[in-house]
Parts: sequence; C-alpha cells; structure tokens
Amino acid sequence: EAPKRRSGAELVAMAKQAVNNITPEQAQQELADGAVFVDVRDSAEVAQGKIPGAVHLQRGMLEFTADPTSPYFNPALKSLDQRIVLYCGSGGRSALSTQLLESYGYTNVVNMDGGFSTWKGKDRPVEMPE
Repeated sequence: EAPKRRSGAELVAMAKQAVNNITPEQAQQELADGAVFVDVRDSAEVAQGKIPGAVHLQRGMLEFTADPTSPYFNPALKSLDQRIVLYCGSGGRSALSTQLLESYGYTNVVNMDGGFSTWKGKDRPVEMPE
C-alpha cells in the first residue's frame, strides 16, 4: 500500500495533539518563573521583535542546535528536564519543534500556541534583537 500523503497543516495538527500546548497568558507566567524560551522563527521575523530573553534557534537548524554531539549545539538547551517554551509566528513550527525536542529526550517542553503574533497582540513585553 502506498504511503498516505499528508499536508503541512495535517502534520502541524498531529503535532499539536501530541505535545503540551500553553496559551500566551500561561507563557507570560512561565517567563516570570524563569523558563527558557526558544524562538524558532527565521531571522527576518526575529528582527521584528522577540520575547525578552528568548534564545533564537531557527527551526531549520534545530536538529543540530538541540544535539549535544553537534558542533552547532546551543548550551541554552543544557538539561533534558529544564522547562522550555517554544514559539514561532502562530504555533505551527513550534509544535513541530516541541515534538522534535521530545524525540531528543527533553521531558519538560511546551508549545506556546498562538505564537508571537498572539503574544504581542496583548501588550506583552517585546524586545528588539541587538
């Protein structure tokens, strides 16, 4: 039997069902509590602003930046059980990224559903990258 072709929207929907999702309101408390925020958007999007203190780990490189054996590993992802909140523009790429980190053994990762577009729509803090 031939494999079923899936759309990107189907893969995102499957990922959102498989991972823990939080709202931007919940994420604001996570930020106050010291969770590591990971922005998986591309550089052009991040240039328009990001959540204060978020680490930029572009989605296309995440397989390498999350792998401690890779020369591209980012030490912000130092512990498999640290609290990590992933976000993107609207929550799709970050849901897929949350699933990826879980496959690497990270046990305390969540997806901020609604993404940065929802975050900044409620007068939450935004910083401009340097």
